[in-house]
Order: sequence, then structure tokens, then C-alpha cells
Amino acid sequence: MDLSYFHSVTLNKDKCKGCTNCIKHCPTEAIRVRGGKAVIIAERCIDCGECIRKCPYHAKKAVTDPVDFIHNFKYKIALPAPSLYGQFGPNFTRSQIIKALGEMGFDFVFEVARAAEIVTNATKEYLEKEDIKKPVISSACPAVVRLIQVRFPSLIDNLLKIESPMEVAAALAKQEFSKKHGVPVEEIGAFFISPCAAKVTSVKNPYENMSSRVDGVLSIKDVFIPILEIMKKNKNVDQEYGSVSSAIGVAWAGTGGESDALGDVRAIAVHGINNINTIFEQATQDKLDNIDFIEALACPEGCLGGPLTVENPFIAKVNLKNEVENIKKQAHSVHKIDNVDELVWKSTVKYRPIMKLDDNMMKALEKMQKIDQLTEELPGLDCGACGSPSCRALAEDIVRGNAKETDCIFKLRQKVSDIAQQLHYIEDETPN
Repeated sequence: MDLSYFHSVTLNKDKCKGCTNCIKHCPTEAIRVRGGKAVIIAERCIDCGECIRKCPYHAKKAVTDPVDFIHNFKYKIALPAPSLYGQFGPNFTRSQIIKALGEMGFDFVFEVARAAEIVTNATKEYLEKEDIKKPVISSACPAVVRLIQVRFPSLIDNLLKIESPMEVAAALAKQEFSKKHGVPVEEIGAFFISPCAAKVTSVKNPYENMSSRVDGVLSIKDVFIPILEIMKKNKNVDQEYGSVSSAIGVAWAGTGGESDALGDVRAIAVHGINNINTIFEQATQDKLDNIDFIEALACPEGCLGGPLTVENPFIAKVNLKNEVENIKKQAHSVHKIDNVDELVWKSTVKYRPIMKLDDNMMKALEKMQKIDQLTEELPGLDCGACGSPSCRALAEDIVRGNAKETDCIFKLRQKVSDIAQQLHYIEDETPN
């Protein structure tokens, strides 16, 4: 079990009805239903939040920090994800949202969109290197990085080795605030306002550095109502209040924002975890040699469709587009840094095998053969009635000792039929 790895996505067994809805949508087959309740297999989970979206009983949830957690620090910095702007309609501007965050108790607001611009320029330089493996895959979505770790290890070298906008924003925000106000960095807390559970996990288990510079992650759902109430009371806001990022960074919130910002680069933008699986399958088969860059976002419509957002992603997309068009009418410089090497990963992403059957190679091979044999014997319908997402997954569970053949309703029916025939034969043979 992956016990040392923190997961934001958790299960409330009291709410779970064992409906098997989640197992059919999990992209890494990380969920089973056993004893009438769902079970999340930790080493398989990538915290994409797909189960949160699909569970009709709200039994899956993402663990985030409560808003009051910001008061654990003397100085508090808000790091709003660009997707936050898409949650509000055309009557509310980005400037109003940023000012509302200040009135919520934050001493400083540093837009993650600013850091996205910096990462964009760093990516352009990265793509010019001759020794990189293409297509380069964006590493901004932690769920995608984790997916590659557990399911597509051959693509690890394709990952963009540049820190995410969230991490860059946290570092720059603390530096800027500390320098301006002359306060120790240790007294400053940086809090990312997140659309997704995967960001929480990446703060606890960073893949870029030994530790994250982010001190807490707040859900967009938790800050939405307080921001909305503040904005309704205070509608008169200077249009330039806190608005320092250009349209390039803000557009990162939706699908295509990151790849479009790269300019003249052969890039594709894919969203939705199942679509990503298909693209990555092609990449592993060397069918994307003519592509330089892959922007992959686990959620539908990118971060706008994150499980911790409030607005419908398609409406949020329109809201964001409206804000981007407004920003384009104003003069904003695009942020850069001189030393791009500062943004290169300090850690190494490693393969996290999820099919390790045994430490002993011979025993592992024997178990694999048994899985193949059992899979052939099962009906192959992948109905999920057994509590496993597919017949092969059930075969693996049986070999691991976590299930039995009669969990399959077809196998159970066959066994009951065999027993009935045996009883009937015994009755026929029994003398009167």
C-alpha cells in the first residue's frame, strides 16, 4: 500500500451506497466495492477527482484546508488560480475578486496567472533545447503527472521539468512581500485557492522540490460565497486594483491557454482524463513524433471543470473569455525572470508501479499467469457487478486475495446451478 503518500480524495463510508458508479469512471481502476462499500486503492489513485464528480451520494470528497487556517500565519498571501475568475459572471471583474480576497483577511494577493506567464516563457526556452524528449508534456496538472507515474512510465522523460505556476507564485509572492514590508519569510503563509484535489496532493507530495512553498490549499467552493457577498456590498472598485497579469496568464485556466501562449509551436491541448489516456497511448507508440508539446489537463474544460469549482465549466469558459477580452483592452506587461534555470525541478519523478504482484520475480510471473488464466475464464463483460471495474481487475483482486471467483454473478450462478444439479442427482440416486 502507498501509505506514505497523502491523498486529498477521500471516502465517507457512511454516505457510500456501494452503487459501483465510481468504479466505472476511475481512470486507473483505483476503486473497488467490497462489503457494500467503496474502497480506494491508495497506490492507484491519482487524485483526479473523477469519482467526486460521478458519485451521486457525495461519498467522495477532497480534503482541503479550512479558510480559518490562514490565521495560523502572521502574514497571509492569497494565490488565486486563474480558474477562480471564471466562477463569476460578467457583473464582477477580476479586480473586484482580488480586492474581495483582501477584505477576507489576506494581506497580499499574488495572481497565479502572473506565474503562468513566467512558466510560459521558461517553457519556450526549454523547447529550444536539443537534448529534450518530445513531445514535451506539460507538468502543470498534478493528476497528469501522477497518471504518468503509475500508468505511462515511459513518458516520464517527456515531462516538462519546469515548476508549476502555483509553486512559482508562492516563491515569488513571499519574496516580494518580504522585501516590500521587511518581514521574515517564515512569518508569511501562501495559500493556493484551488479548483482541484490534485493540487492539494501535490502540496503534500511535491514532485518538483523536496517540499512545497505553498502553506495551505483552500477550495474555490469554500471562498466563493464570502467573495460574492463582499463584491455585492462593494461594487465600486478601481479597475486596476491588483490586476497585474496579462491575458496570457489568465487564459491558462481553460483548455488551450497554456499551449496557445507558446506561440508558433506544434502543440495539442487535451482535457478529460479518458481523452488523455488515449493521447498518451499514442505517445507511447511513437505516433506523435510531429508534435512538440502536449497540454494535458485532467478535468473537463481544464481547470475550469475542476471538482472544487462552483460554476458549470462551459459557463465558466464564457466568463473567463469575457475577462480575457477585457484584459486585452488594457496595457499589461508579460512577466518574465532572467534566470530560467531557477525554475527547473530539484527533484526527480519516479515510476510508481501499481501492478507489482510479488517481490519475488518467479512468484510474480506465476501470479501474472494465474491472472491471465482467470481472465479467460471470466465472462469478459466488465459489468462491474462484482465490485471490480473489469474482469481482469477482478482476476487480479482474486490473485491478490482481495476477492473470490463467486463475486462474479455469472460464476456464482454457474456454481449454484452445479450445486442444484448435484443435489438433483443425489435425489435421483437415493433409494425410496
